[in-house]
Amino acid sequence: MAICSVGRLNQYVKKALDTELKEHGLSRTGYFLLTTLALTTNGRARLSTLGRILIMHPTTVKLTVDQLEAAGLVTRTPHPRDRRATLVAITEEGTQRAGAVNESLEAPEGALAALGGLHEDLFSALQPARLAIGDLEL
Repeated sequence: MAICSVGRLNQYVKKALDTELKEHGLSRTGYFLLTTLALTTNGRARLSTLGRILIMHPTTVKLTVDQLEAAGLVTRTPHPRDRRATLVAITEEGTQRAGAVNESLEAPEGALAALGGLHEDLFSALQPARLAIGDLEL
């Protein structure tokens, strides 16, 4: 029964997120990628690292970066020491766009307002389970 509850909650949260993302002109994948970059120490990561963190196929990562780069939300540069690698960095506009989505989601009239902050408790409760199955610390 618990797994069904998590699945149903996931569907509702995805619907709320997609509504907000549409308002900000982002896809879910683009939002996750921007948020991941925003949470890194220096706001950049290798394409391969992004794929690993986001559990995404390399082609999906590349296509998403293409879209975000065209929108001015990320930049792409060659790695300074590894000519096989490409670094993706979030721009100021990308940071602002991801932040605006987060603020909209948590605003009193936002898509997650009905949760009344319970999503923070849920995240805290699920974190040990995610880490136990090998997920990355976020």
